[in-house]
Amino acid sequence: MTRLLLLLVAALGTGAGVMVYRHGGDSRAAWETTRSALPPSLAQHLPLAFTPPPPKAPAAPPRVTVGTVAAGSVDLPLTRTAVGWIEPIATVVVRPRIDGVITEQLARDGQMVKAGEVLYRLDDRELRAQIARNEAALARDEATRTRTQNDMRRVGELLSRNSASQAQFDLAAAEAKVAAANVEAAKAALDADRVRLDYTTIRAPIAGRLGTVRVTAGNLVKGNESAGTGLVTITQMKPLRATFSLPERELDRLREALARPQTAPVRVFSSGSDAVLATGRLSFVDSSVDQASGTVTAWALFPNEDERLWPGQYVRVEIDLGRRPNTVTVPQVAVQPGQDGSYAWVVRPDGIIERRAVEVLSAAGGVAALTRGVRAGERVVVEGQARAREGLAVVERPQDVPPDAQAAAGQRTRIE
Repeated sequence: MTRLLLLLVAALGTGAGVMVYRHGGDSRAAWETTRSALPPSLAQHLPLAFTPPPPKAPAAPPRVTVGTVAAGSVDLPLTRTAVGWIEPIATVVVRPRIDGVITEQLARDGQMVKAGEVLYRLDDRELRAQIARNEAALARDEATRTRTQNDMRRVGELLSRNSASQAQFDLAAAEAKVAAANVEAAKAALDADRVRLDYTTIRAPIAGRLGTVRVTAGNLVKGNESAGTGLVTITQMKPLRATFSLPERELDRLREALARPQTAPVRVFSSGSDAVLATGRLSFVDSSVDQASGTVTAWALFPNEDERLWPGQYVRVEIDLGRRPNTVTVPQVAVQPGQDGSYAWVVRPDGIIERRAVEVLSAAGGVAALTRGVRAGERVVVEGQARAREGLAVVERPQDVPPDAQAAAGQRTRIE
């Protein structure tokens, strides 16, 4: 009997497969057809109705461990970058004021000088002799003035006693005035000679650094010549300014930054380097926009106490024109490139991961500033993105940095 039942089960299995195929996959109809084809003695051992097997419960997907960081929020500086160059505020070409022979040269190539420091001395013997002659002429004219004043006083006394005429008094008064005028002229001539004598000592008109000394001792120099290279050039080194240009659309922000009590901070970098050379302040915005280029010129002033800046040097300029409040920041590693743009994996509060399209405003210092896609406080995946899938349940491994460090990183991220 047992063998018969086993044979029956095997036959039913084969027949059921054929019947299911014939009935287009309908298991219930195939069961009824198979049962009706059996002899009554065998059909009575089968159930009257088809009972489908219970469905198998779907296997729970495995949980993936990912590293996450909470998105931050900072007031992001509005930074603009331009190419600029360093200029001195003052540059002076030293020239002689009078003709003469250089008797002493104190200037040296590249020397730092203070305002009023002696650079050259010219031969002054002729001028000193002329001053001595003018001093003698002044003494003579002063004596003549004293005599004529005494004569005018005596004639006035005689006129009061009717012992002299009015014409005599007028003549004495005129001579006294001429003598007084001669004294003033002699003083003026003496002052002029003393000024010319001072010109024989050539001093630095401003503080700064000397360039190449072009004329040395023993040379005859001509005064008041605008042509030529002069004796030496002095370039003011402290402070210096950086000149740069920004597009016309930034004009309003530039004007607002210049009007603030603490004008906009400006940083300069040497070519190909991220190290800050100097930090200064916005000091000037041009009164007109260059119509040819559509840009506006601005200056930034730098104390340059350490003399790291050099006139004529080309630099990269960064200026902060304001701040963008409540800007969402995430670690730059959380932003992934995709065919439809950048995206980030975000872990929902229920532990399910989802993909979010994001728009990056700027990225620097390992931190990315976003304009959309992630809200402050949401947790983004920074480790294990390769295993992430939409709707996957994950186990978080927090990798948050301290709040002060995150704020510092956000400050380093600037809008370009």
